[in-house]
Amino acid sequence: MAKKISLVILIVFYVLAGINHFWHPDSYYDLIPPYLPFPRLINFTSGIVEIVLGLLLVVPATRKAAAFGIIALLIIFIPAHIYMIQLGGCISIHFCVPAWVAWVRLFPLQFILIAWARWYAK
Repeated sequence: MAKKISLVILIVFYVLAGINHFWHPDSYYDLIPPYLPFPRLINFTSGIVEIVLGLLLVVPATRKAAAFGIIALLIIFIPAHIYMIQLGGCISIHFCVPAWVAWVRLFPLQFILIAWARWYAK
């Protein structure tokens, strides 16, 4: 039962996270390191991918692939977390957190999210 509840939370988490890329795009543009080109395209694509992967978790036949896709996406997001740490947690007026929160977003949160997705990749 706990695994089913966890799955529903994971699905909702990624679908809402993906929608948030379109609802608050400025926050995401600011998180994208400046050495990466086309921040609007990156934001749009990552939002769509999060929504699609979240929805693919619903279907048992696509759940494993979706979980591995989420893991890949979380790894791809690591440079954004490092960039946030480099800026001391204050990316812009849209997004400013204490420096320790920036560190927690990468260690351990990112790895907890990877482990959570991995649970459904088996």
